[in-house]
Amino acid sequence: MDPAAHTPMTEPVDDDALQSLGQNAPCGLLALDNGLRVRAINDTLLDWLGRDRSELERLTGHASWADFPTLARLTDESDLQQLRDHLHELQAGGRAAPLQLRLFGKDGRFFTIELISQAVRDAKGRFQHTRSVVVDVSARQQIEHQIVARLRLLQTITDRTPSRLAYYDKDLICRFCNAAYAEGYGLTADEVIGIELGRVLSPEVLPEVLPRVARVLNGETLNHEAERPDADGLQRYYEVHYLPDLKDGQALGFFIELIDITERRRTEDFVFNANLDLEERVAQRSAELYASEQRFRLMSRAIRDHAIFFTDADGAVSDWTDSAQRLHGFERGQILGRSFDALFQVSGGDGSAPDTQALLDRCFETGHAEHQGWSRRRDGTRFWSHATLTALRDESDQLQGLSVIVRDLTESKRLADVTAQLNQALERQVQERTAQLDAAHRDLDAFSYTVAHDLRAPLRHIGQFVSLTQETLEPEARHDLLQYQTSIATAARRMGVMIDGLLEFTRLGRVRIDSVPVSLAPLVLGIVGHLRNDVAPREVEWVVDPALPMVLGDPILLADVFGRLLDNAAKFTRRVPQARIEIGQLPTTGDKVTLFVRDNGVGFDLSKARNLFLMFQRQHHSMDYEGIGMGLALAHRVVQRHDGRLWCETAPGEGCTFFVELPRATDTGEAAPA
Repeated sequence: MDPAAHTPMTEPVDDDALQSLGQNAPCGLLALDNGLRVRAINDTLLDWLGRDRSELERLTGHASWADFPTLARLTDESDLQQLRDHLHELQAGGRAAPLQLRLFGKDGRFFTIELISQAVRDAKGRFQHTRSVVVDVSARQQIEHQIVARLRLLQTITDRTPSRLAYYDKDLICRFCNAAYAEGYGLTADEVIGIELGRVLSPEVLPEVLPRVARVLNGETLNHEAERPDADGLQRYYEVHYLPDLKDGQALGFFIELIDITERRRTEDFVFNANLDLEERVAQRSAELYASEQRFRLMSRAIRDHAIFFTDADGAVSDWTDSAQRLHGFERGQILGRSFDALFQVSGGDGSAPDTQALLDRCFETGHAEHQGWSRRRDGTRFWSHATLTALRDESDQLQGLSVIVRDLTESKRLADVTAQLNQALERQVQERTAQLDAAHRDLDAFSYTVAHDLRAPLRHIGQFVSLTQETLEPEARHDLLQYQTSIATAARRMGVMIDGLLEFTRLGRVRIDSVPVSLAPLVLGIVGHLRNDVAPREVEWVVDPALPMVLGDPILLADVFGRLLDNAAKFTRRVPQARIEIGQLPTTGDKVTLFVRDNGVGFDLSKARNLFLMFQRQHHSMDYEGIGMGLALAHRVVQRHDGRLWCETAPGEGCTFFVELPRATDTGEAAPA
């Protein structure tokens, strides 16, 4: 709000001007100077604001010059800025567009006014004050809001209507349409409203539509069906209604409604064509039914290992076919009226007739029942039969009887009996072979015990006697024999180690694998930590992938596998100045993961290493590198027991890479500790 001190005072409006405002006019009258001070105001506006002239004089010491925003409690900054702009526009051009403001009234509520102003200037053209008319438009604004709300409601209702609705005036300009109407032409309602009919419809449709529009504008109501393309170019059928908007007999426009009847038309066309097809099929089916009946009779006469006959609801035979007579041997007159369970009665103590009533009840309840057992013929012979009972019902679901199909399965029964006997014999053989395998395992255990205990005793004796001879020999005689005795002791120790390896290899073939999720990263890091101390002070660069995967296996056995592979890599990089050993993984998918242990050691010729994973097979001479050649064989055995693979890629002088394929762990539980 602009302070009055910053604006030069103008002379007050004379009494005649005040009187001319009309104190009790039905509208408010107001004069404002360029400082937004009241130069004149009528009683009507004061009453709307809940003020009187005495209060105005108490506020200002004068009957006018009160600050208008304060008098009208105009606190909204946006409204106040609009009032300033309105006054500035008056000063600049003498007129300003009507302005709507919200003022605080005497009833304690805001009301909306419309301010219409003119500029009043002195003889020199200087702006003096406004001459403003204040109109209370609160009621009008409320009505406008109601109208807008009703229009929005009408739009919402029509937009939810599946029919396509629109209104065109007599100049064929669209004044209203719902969303379905606009979408049918690939437009929005805002895009359609206000444009001419010819711009909405395609040029191909206009020659058909315009004559009907002319008839509607003459007051005629039209209804017809039409085929129209939709926004996607697909042809659809519509029921079209034209309704003129008449007033005093004159058409002001017309309403149009398009109802999509595509599915109905398609259904009608389908039914019509189906009726034509049905008439043809009825005649065709009648002929086919007669032919089918004839074929059924011929078939029932021709089949050999099946019998077909019919019973009533009580199980009594009501129709006996030639196939039934041929299979069972009974003439038609001998079996009609008898219960069908007579066909399943067997003589002797090795069979029994079925429970006829239970069989019938099951068939009536489920519509189907089966029985398998011995049946008899008229001559007393029997055959293994499979009977299928089916309930026959009419269109009203009333039980008419049963159809019974009996099949001779005697040969199948004999084959099944032979198969059962063979299975029993095979089961006995399996039990015998299992017992033999158990005995072989016991023999293997005994052999392992013998290797572990009995063969070790001679080795110990060899070592002890070698030591005794070394102690008893004279010093001058020991020089020549010492090398022989040392070789004997070394061979004995080597044989002991080989026996331990054989025992371990045998144990790994029979040990139980307890597979659990194993985290390889901490397991490998622990092994590397031990080997780093063992190879000291030699410097080895250890490179371990920290994201080694989880695998499924026995953590102790897997630690043994990677321990042997890493120890092997450390041993064969001994003569490399800058040894490097890397443990990582290959990018794989599926349920397997592939790990590798790579070194830059001496390597070997892989083409000559055909027995790389056999016990006691070495690729380097024992004088160059220690060991007896069983580490890779034991590692290979463990990987095989985990349903995995172990292979190698190497060349002389180019290092060696061992690859280990193991099952991927899918368990989300806690991994086994390394």
